Amino acid sequence: MLEVRRVQRSTDELLNALAPMFTRIEPRLRPPSTSVPSCPTCPNAMAGRSPSTPGTATQWLLNGARWDTSGAMSVVRRFAVARLDAAAAPASLTVGALDESGQERKGSATSGVKRQHMGCAGGVDNGVNTVYLAYVRADSWHALIGARQWIPAEQVTSPVTAVTTGLPLNLVFATKGELGVSLLSDAYADGVRFDFLTGDEVYGACTKLRTFLEEHEQAYVLRVRSSFTVTLGGGTTLTFTPVEPFACWATASASVRAAIALCPPHPAVRMITSALGAILGKGTR
Repeated sequence: MLEVRRVQRSTDELLNALAPMFTRIEPRLRPPSTSVPSCPTCPNAMAGRSPSTPGTATQWLLNGARWDTSGAMSVVRRFAVARLDAAAAPASLTVGALDESGQERKGSATSGVKRQHMGCAGGVDNGVNTVYLAYVRADSWHALIGARQWIPAEQVTSPVTAVTTGLPLNLVFATKGELGVSLLSDAYADGVRFDFLTGDEVYGACTKLRTFLEEHEQAYVLRVRSSFTVTLGGGTTLTFTPVEPFACWATASASVRAAIALCPPHPAVRMITSALGAILGKGTR
């Protein structure tokens, strides 16, 4: 019972902090159970559901309400980080993890949908990919604190596709690594700091991301392919395959999924994923 009350207080605090993000009071008067979706990946088709059901309320929130998407995401991010820092041991490492996650989709009306590699499908399938930033306290807890949907270049440059899928006409194509830069910029602006950042070869291969991290004096461990080239001080260029001591290095997963497996979500911030799902859905339709 004490844990339930604690979670309810945290939920109320989060909803109160989100209130200024809305231009009208009606969205804030909806019950929390229908304002924050429990399934951000539910289908859009809501035929036959009554207006009081959570799914319908969520669709109304995403499609009918006017609110500050980036501001709401900032509120959720600061809320999550504060709770995780309070629950973690003072000396535990603070780790950021960049990784993308796919969601299968049918048809072609959803922005970003195409046949592409989908980890959830075990191969190539029709769906969308979203880049996430996770905040992890070692030996403690974790939470997602940012998300950007990846949109293929051919959809960004096609005015017809942009209109039919609801993309902004001024949208500029960004690689997954560049989306990672955007997520980190938002996190830094909110005062979030990491002891080091991790990511797989998608992010290790992004020159803009590595340059951004070095300019911000951010330590990082990014995986790269064996064909990745390294230029030594004398100007010699080598790949990782034949170079010692790299050949004897062990590889380790640096993904969001690995971080989540090692650090379970904090009970007081489990509603954050749902809130983030609502924010992400509103911002990328």
